[in-house]
Amino acid sequence: MDAMSKKKNFQVEENETISDCLARMESEGYVPVRRIEKPLFEEQTENGETIHVPIGREIVFEGKIMT
Repeated sequence: MDAMSKKKNFQVEENETISDCLARMESEGYVPVRRIEKPLFEEQTENGETIHVPIGREIVFEGKIMT
């Protein structure tokens, strides 16, 4: 991979919108090429049983340098 196609990951921060993240990418000279979304879970014990409760999601954009 040459320097012109270097990729970087940009995570959508806690108090940031997706649009804010994309604008930050553009200001750093990157264009989004892939979006990765992962659910976030929390373990809770209910009636002696461990359950996984969804508490949010993590969104990461993979960016490529603009040419």
